[in-house]
Formats: sequence, structure tokens, C-alpha cells
Amino acid sequence: MWTKEHRERQKQFERQRYATDLSDREWESIQPLLPPPAGRGRKAKVDMREVLNALRYLARTGCGWRMLPVHFPAWQTVYWWFRKLLRRFLFQTIHDIAVMIDREFQGREASPTAGVVDSQTVKAPNAPGGGGYDAGKKTKGRKRHIAVDTDGHLLMLNVTTADVQDADGAELIIKAIRKRWPWLKHLFANGAYDRGKLMSAAAYQDFTIEVVRKIVDQKGFQVLPRRWVVERTFGWMT
Repeated sequence: MWTKEHRERQKQFERQRYATDLSDREWESIQPLLPPPAGRGRKAKVDMREVLNALRYLARTGCGWRMLPVHFPAWQTVYWWFRKLLRRFLFQTIHDIAVMIDREFQGREASPTAGVVDSQTVKAPNAPGGGGYDAGKKTKGRKRHIAVDTDGHLLMLNVTTADVQDADGAELIIKAIRKRWPWLKHLFANGAYDRGKLMSAAAYQDFTIEVVRKIVDQKGFQVLPRRWVVERTFGWMT
């Protein structure tokens, strides 16, 4: 015999036409963060839950705007709302709140005090402007400069052309990350970040960069303290 709980679960299953659709619990968490209705003019008729479902579908499948399935609002409407929510830093806010909640679930402080920086070059031969060439990796494309906490949560991302040096890409992260994570003080990095200009910029921003070097006489791959955390994050991203 079906209970009330069974019927609620069936309704939620029927609501999720795609695996990327928001669950009722996710929607209840995100809805208070959305911009309030305008006090003037016509009331918006679009269902904001469907707009977010469409954006999640786009991000997961990588399809074009005009390729959105007919179940979602018109792609022009979805794109308009995407631009508006992006300017309000909604997606960044959702991400940061999720990181803080997850850290508290693990018994940590909501805002991290230590992190790890690193970069990853990815192939993008058709990127605008050519994307740049990373001579060290012999790869043409883009470079992701990221900072994560000691659990691997993404804290800051800076995308550049592949020919930008790691230390130069990290400078922009150091200048911006304090506004989002004010208690962050200590950063772990590899030897590519041991540059005078970067160290000076970090000291000016009241950061300490600790370089984790390879083990003496290291042969082959070996897990290094702290460094493995950011490598795992790159694995999650790809």
C-alpha cells in the first residue's frame, strides 16, 4: 500500500524529467537567493525553477542555447535570465554557501584558513586568439589557475591563455580571494610558484606561501603532502 511518503517521492520523480533538474529540496534552498520580483511593470510569467533547470541542463550537456529541449522556456528567455543572475553573482553565491555548509558538516570552520594553488593546461586549439601555447606541457589552449581549501573545495578560479606563467596567474587569485574568503592566510604551492614577484604580492596581501617541493631522489609518481588535494580537484573537474 502506498503511503504519503511514497506519493511524495513519485511526484518528485515525475517532476525531474532530466537528471539535471532541481529536486524539491534543492529548489527550497536556492529560491530565497533569487532576486525579488520587480515592484513595477508586468509580473514575470516565467517559472524560475525551469530557468535554473535549463541552465543546469546546458552546463551538464554542453549543448548550444538554441538546442535547448522544448520542455524548457525559450532559449532567449533563459539567456536573458542567465545574464541577469550572472551579474548578481548568484552562481558564485550558491557555490560559496554550499562550500561553507559542507565544511561545517565536516566539523570545520565555515571559512578556510589554508588552501592550495595550482594550474592545469587544457587543450583548446580553437579558442579565440589561439589560446596560447604552454611550452612546458607542449599544449595549445587554456590554463586553469585554481585555489582550493585543504579538503579540495574550489575557492577561486582564474582562466588564462596557456602561455601565462603559473606565478602570474596566481597573482590575480591572491588579489581577489581575500574578498570572498577573508580568513584565508596560508597557501601551499609547488616550486613553480617560488617567484619573488609573487611572494612580494602575497606578503603585501598578508598571505604566506609555503612551497611543497619534490622529495629528494624521488623516482616516478609519489603523493606529496597537500599537493595531492588540488590534483584530486582537477580530477573532479575533468
